Amino acid sequence: MSLIEDLNWRYATKKMNGAVVPQDKLDYILEAARLAPSSSGLQPYRIIVVSDKDVLEKIKGIAFDQSQIVDCSHLLVFAAWDGYTYEKIGEVFKRTTQERGLPDDAMSAYHDRLWSMYEPLGQQFHTSHAAKQAYIALGIAVSAAAEQRVDATPMEGFIPEKLDEILGLAEKGLKSAAILPLGYRDEANDWLVNQKKVRTPKEEFVIEVK
Repeated sequence: MSLIEDLNWRYATKKMNGAVVPQDKLDYILEAARLAPSSSGLQPYRIIVVSDKDVLEKIKGIAFDQSQIVDCSHLLVFAAWDGYTYEKIGEVFKRTTQERGLPDDAMSAYHDRLWSMYEPLGQQFHTSHAAKQAYIALGIAVSAAAEQRVDATPMEGFIPEKLDEILGLAEKGLKSAAILPLGYRDEANDWLVNQKKVRTPKEEFVIEVK
C-alpha cells in the first residue's frame, strides 16, 4: 500500500469499538513519532500514553464528552515543553555530541547562538514554538497509524489546563498541545465512516511559484 492509499483510507473516526491495538502497532506509531523532525533536533515535547480507563473517563469529562476518549485503545497526549532554557537545550546537545562521538564543546557555539535568539523572545514564543514541533510529530503519528490500519483522530477539543492537571504535566515542565485516540472504527455506529473524503482540489490547494 502507498502512503496516499493509507491517507485516503483514514478519516477522523467519530466512534471507536474498544478493540485493543496490538503492542507492536502501538510501538511502531510511537517510534515513527519519535523519529519526526524538529527544529534544531530539540524534540521539545513528550508523548504520554494513557490506557487507564479511570483516567480516560476523567479526560473525557474535560474533552466535551467525546466518546473516542474512552472507546479508544490508547490515548496519546502530545505535550510540549513549557519553555526553553539554556540548560534544556544544553542537555539535548550534550546527548547529540556523546552519541556522535564528538568533543563535548562541539556544539557550544551553536548552543549559544540558538539561545541568544530564543531567550529574548519570551515565554509565549517558547510555548508556541515547542507546540508547533509537537504537531510535526502528531502528523507523523497519524500517517504511521494509517499505514498500520489503526484509526487515529487528532483532537484539540479539550481544556488544556484541566488535562495538564489530570496528568500532572506542570511538574514535568510540559503543557498539553493535542491528543490522539488510537483504536478501531465502529463501522455500524460511526456516521462518518462511509462519507466521501473531501479536500480542496489540487489546482486550488497547490500554488506554484516558477
